[in-house]
Amino acid sequence: MPRTPDTHSRWRFLPFAAITCCLFLLAGPIPKALADEPTRWVDASLDAEKIAAGNVQGGTGTDGQIIRYRNWSSFSPTRTIHAGDYTHELPRKEQDFTEFRYEVEGRAFSVDDFMREAHVGGLLILKNGEIALERYGLGNTEDSLWVSFSMAKSVTSMLMGAAIKDGFIGSVDDKVTDYLPLLRHSSYADATLRNVLQMASGTAWNENYTDPDNDVFNYPSSNVVELLGFLGSKPRLAPPGAAFNYNTGETDLVGAIVRAAIGNNLSTYLETKIWQPFGMESDANWATHGNGGGERGGCCINATLRDYGRLGLFAMHDGKLADGSSPLPANWMQESLKPSPANEGYGYLWWLNGGGVFRASGIYGQGIYINPAHELVIVVLSAWPAATGGSYSRHRNAFFGEVDKVVGERI
Repeated sequence: MPRTPDTHSRWRFLPFAAITCCLFLLAGPIPKALADEPTRWVDASLDAEKIAAGNVQGGTGTDGQIIRYRNWSSFSPTRTIHAGDYTHELPRKEQDFTEFRYEVEGRAFSVDDFMREAHVGGLLILKNGEIALERYGLGNTEDSLWVSFSMAKSVTSMLMGAAIKDGFIGSVDDKVTDYLPLLRHSSYADATLRNVLQMASGTAWNENYTDPDNDVFNYPSSNVVELLGFLGSKPRLAPPGAAFNYNTGETDLVGAIVRAAIGNNLSTYLETKIWQPFGMESDANWATHGNGGGERGGCCINATLRDYGRLGLFAMHDGKLADGSSPLPANWMQESLKPSPANEGYGYLWWLNGGGVFRASGIYGQGIYINPAHELVIVVLSAWPAATGGSYSRHRNAFFGEVDKVVGERI
């Protein structure tokens, strides 16, 4: 069974916030030369040598971006999530994608085109729990870890569900300040856990990635106490529950609530509640708020492609384990996937496509697409040259939709 090195609390080179800031600032429109070039390939066997030599230069659209994404623990403090002895097998029933095409702006594209156009490092299609397609790019292999970015938000949501089932948290209608009294006199004073799960606390936050003054670039993500102080200093712009405002800091807040409630770290809780019981294949890790700090609820789990697929299966099957039990409340996933009053396309830290389809999504092209009606999970791990982007998003969305149509409807 493959295992990754133990990266507990490693801290090298640059703080996480500085790395993230640089990546955002260097993001921009897709250069035509990049769109037309062959799929980038960076030899993973040389990563350690390059990192040790400090030879990981450049921002998005470079080899350095790829090396950072699959070696996150070399640049940020992390905590290990250990796999167990049991592995949830993913049988192979590979399908022929030779003639598969999806369409963007009147042009047809193949799977190979998608790997190139979307700078894909990993592509996995699971149909009925079986591998219909598994592809790697950018120098990745089945053992490569890759950063989740905001896909971690959806995992944090499930951990809050586990904490409710375990009795550490009463309900999503509890107040934030029941668990984080430091915020008692802030704009979060009246906000509930449901409000922050739906990104509708009413607290001000700027997550415009094209604005160098946005809060993502400037909030103190390396220290959770300073983070809470920063969030608590923000003004209230709307009553809790009234307005959706995408807010990574607020999902770090969700992580802090869960940690405060359970009296433990998120990595260990994930390990004992989901990772080992469901049968993840490989060790993973989770970026923390500074060396030895708590995990970032809004970002940066690092796992293999197949284990992201297993997370999709776990969510799709309402958190059920092999023995039929679940670490989540009986109705947790159904509640999580109800449209929020302030945004019908968002649930409890899950994006909703309508028709029962939902997604975990991260910047720079990370995504888990789930359609329970078709027993379909699609995972895409990428290194887009822009944090978000019209061209990249159009390719990914069109690819998801066509796979769902062609593969999902097959028995």
